[in-house]
Amino acid sequence: MEAPHSPAAETAAARVLVRLSVDSPEEMQNLGRSLAKLLRPGDLVMPTGELGAGKTTLTRGLGEGLGVRGAVTSPTFVIARVHPSLTGGPALVHVDAYRLGGGLDEMEDLDLDVSLPESVVVVEWGDGKVEDLSEDRLHVVIDRVVGDTDDDRRTVTLAGYGARWADVDLAAAGA
Repeated sequence: MEAPHSPAAETAAARVLVRLSVDSPEEMQNLGRSLAKLLRPGDLVMPTGELGAGKTTLTRGLGEGLGVRGAVTSPTFVIARVHPSLTGGPALVHVDAYRLGGGLDEMEDLDLDVSLPESVVVVEWGDGKVEDLSEDRLHVVIDRVVGDTDDDRRTVTLAGYGARWADVDLAAAGA
């Protein structure tokens, strides 16, 4: 039996599942810009992938698409950064849970539950840690070619969970 938050169990439970091919970091950033058009306050986005897969590049595109202040960079050492909107839209809360070993309890000090209703919250490495923040969430799984290669190709799987994503055309983000 699979754990409740295993990627395989999560994929099986997804209401919306779209796979896209991304060939460069620029395309990954463009995907983030396109996804930003689908996001609204209260959305939880969970990019997952190995180191160097493109999670922060995607989030940089989300920030550009949302029109937020500040350069979106990896928050690995500060754990979280808030990027306020410059356009009257939602702020972007960018979290890197890589160094956090525990689940939601360990992340409680970040007050993500307080930020979520009025912001778009992006949690890198959040699998198994923040799912309880919202029944409605968007998982973005980024798979890259493995081994000693400079191949920039990625396969991105968008999996929407909950009623929020039931009628959203995620395939439009890749168009």
